Amino acid sequence: MNQKYIVQLTDEEREALRALVQKGQTQGYRIKHAQILMKLDEIPENQEWTYDKIKEAYHATPHTISQIAKRFVTGGMEAALGRKEQVNRHKKIDGRVEAHIIAIACSEAPEGRERWTLQLIADELVRLGVVDSISDTAVMETLKKTNLSLGKRRNGASQSRGQNL
Repeated sequence: MNQKYIVQLTDEEREALRALVQKGQTQGYRIKHAQILMKLDEIPENQEWTYDKIKEAYHATPHTISQIAKRFVTGGMEAALGRKEQVNRHKKIDGRVEAHIIAIACSEAPEGRERWTLQLIADELVRLGVVDSISDTAVMETLKKTNLSLGKRRNGASQSRGQNL
């Protein structure tokens, strides 16, 4: 195999990976990564296991295979078995933004409109300076989560307007 990161497992690591695969009581990706690591191992029995064969056998992209090898060489077995850490995955919509979305959706529609659209709400959030940018899809997901409809009659605002229940 011609690769930048050479995987050389110890006997203990091989045994641990075999046990993980045989036991099967873990997340599927960990088993798949263990299987790939065992095929990447630079031992004579694995001579025929090229990236293409590993790709076919385990339905993994060459990039995934090389990343598993890289994480093993640079971070050890646990790093290779796990998933790549997701960086920069902060949520744009916190409680404060969510409250603004709901307040806008429940307010009177803009002049010339019968009701708020998702895009109008997103544009209003930007205009008010609540967020720098936001998609109509993010607004939709928030409204969906809160069971708030943009329909004409039931927009989440109380229909009783001052009446006692």
